[in-house]
Amino acid sequence: MIREIKVNLFDFIISFSEAIDLISPLVSNHHFKVAYIAYMIGSELRLFPETLNELVLAGALHDIGAISLKERLDALQFEVENPYHHAEMSYLLLRSYGPFAQIAIMVRFHHVPWNGGKGLEFNGNEVPLGSHILHLADRVAVLTGNNQQEVLGKSKYIIKQIQDESGKLFMPELVEAFKELASKESFWLEAASPSIRSILRDKVMLPVVEVAMEGLTEIAKLFSHIIDFRNRFTATHSSGVAASAEYLARLCGFSGRECQMMRVAGYLHDLGKLAVPVEILEKNGQLSREEFEIIKSHPYFTYRILESFKNLEEIAIWASFHHEKLDGSGYPFHLKAYDLPLGSRIMSVADVFCAITEDRPYRKGMPKEQVVKVLDDMVKNLSLDPYIVEILKSNFDEVNEYRKKAQTAAAEEYRAFYTGVGL
Repeated sequence: MIREIKVNLFDFIISFSEAIDLISPLVSNHHFKVAYIAYMIGSELRLFPETLNELVLAGALHDIGAISLKERLDALQFEVENPYHHAEMSYLLLRSYGPFAQIAIMVRFHHVPWNGGKGLEFNGNEVPLGSHILHLADRVAVLTGNNQQEVLGKSKYIIKQIQDESGKLFMPELVEAFKELASKESFWLEAASPSIRSILRDKVMLPVVEVAMEGLTEIAKLFSHIIDFRNRFTATHSSGVAASAEYLARLCGFSGRECQMMRVAGYLHDLGKLAVPVEILEKNGQLSREEFEIIKSHPYFTYRILESFKNLEEIAIWASFHHEKLDGSGYPFHLKAYDLPLGSRIMSVADVFCAITEDRPYRKGMPKEQVVKVLDDMVKNLSLDPYIVEILKSNFDEVNEYRKKAQTAAAEEYRAFYTGVGL
């Protein structure tokens, strides 16, 4: 019997944040630093535990809307040009998941300057205290750098930089709280520590929450938007894979709950693409050998991110092995047929099916006859499971209609998202 899934919310969000930071060593640990510094400032102010938890989650996810490497590197400058763009994108992504509504608002305004108190409002909206804490934490994190051994020598310079902006960029009361923290060497050493993730875990006691499958599905859908919305060519891909894999699982005799798990795996199957620069994902032309090697890393990172969750092992396997082949010539683990469970084989078929049937800006999706030929050829070369391909072919129109319905809905969400940020 499959038990109810329990997810440690802190571990889940922090692992996701770690995936975002994989894009470049220059942004490594930035989200964790902001979460830690915001938590410490909030603790100095003796804020309620619930607010401290929200600060940590907001810090861990505050830059998810910075979809390109350039935007991430720009955000690491102390003076950020047009900082509201990625903050608004982050807000729109986060607000789509109800339980994140409060942290979405914090994130939306985390670059609003204090400006002598005028920063209490922005474009007619009230700016919460948490946003100003995140703003200060974000800028302190930028100034600390990544060298733990050098940070103590830089601390006086950082304090002066922050003090000079008191009442202008930053709320004076928060600057005073920061200065109290800054008098402790331990604060600086922890803020610049390569082990800051472990330090955060020890300090923050977010509850282990029992999440119904519907709740897990909603979180996975949110993450799929963060993955897919980085690339206009595949903005609806994960939604199509999730729907197709779920439908195929049902046809293969999976239980209702297992079909829901398959949908979650479909939403998360490309999670590791957060480690791939969007400039490669959007390249209009053939990839170089070096670029393709980077692309080939994404299922590995999907697996490593998801495997740490004890109750998601099966979902991790289904999601991560979608580029493996029955003859062992796939990637990144080169597993053979006897190592690939039915769920992973379904995911492989669903991924290929969506990739060749969905429309892309540079081509229309293949017609049914051509899709069937591609699938048959991949069965012949031992890339795909023949049993699942036969089931797909026998139910082609139904599966395809289910895919199109899911991707049409995702396309509407994508358009609404970019309309919301004025693009």
